[in-house]
Amino acid sequence: MRGNVIKAVENEKIIVILRGIESKKIIPLAEAMYAGGIRLLEVTYDATSKIPHEETAADIKALKEHFGDRMCIGAGTVLTEKQVELTKAAGGEFIISPDANESVIKKTVELGLVSIPGALTPTEIQAAHRAGADFVKLFPIVSMGPSYVKAVKAPLSNIKLLAVGGVDLDNISEYFAAGICGIGLASNITDKKLIAEENFEGITELAKKYVSAVRGASNG
Repeated sequence: MRGNVIKAVENEKIIVILRGIESKKIIPLAEAMYAGGIRLLEVTYDATSKIPHEETAADIKALKEHFGDRMCIGAGTVLTEKQVELTKAAGGEFIISPDANESVIKKTVELGLVSIPGALTPTEIQAAHRAGADFVKLFPIVSMGPSYVKAVKAPLSNIKLLAVGGVDLDNISEYFAAGICGIGLASNITDKKLIAEENFEGITELAKKYVSAVRGASNG
């Protein structure tokens, strides 16, 4: 399974982040994403615990049972080993974190899930890789930009990097030219207004734009 998920990230190049989505809307939203070409979804845990972690895990389970092998479903904002275990039990396939917690990375690998921790500096990136990360999420990349990615990739060309935070239709091509292998998208594609209006066709059109842009940028 790990190998298939790693290939999916490498081939599809987009992970859409679902944060704070009502459970009743999560399946139709995901179907809209799927219709637009999205094949990887991250459901985030609530760091404040206002939304119980078990509820988030239930959403992950519902998505995985609904889509089966049509989509890869994982968890985001994973800060503890317990959340890794909840995700595994729910059928999740990858773990994304805002930081590079060695115990979370090692638990992820131990349970056979794909590890995508967050890091920013070369020291953090290398530490995450050394701990067993399959990819490293450059986060938040918005303040650094493509030039920073290019500088980091020069000495760390062996590490697969994803850019998250501030990636949009205007700069996608620059990030791929700088050497990233994929991106994470949140509010740019999970438009709150469209979701509130249940305008899922609008979400599909947004997804199509990003999928097209990424294909053009990664093949360019």
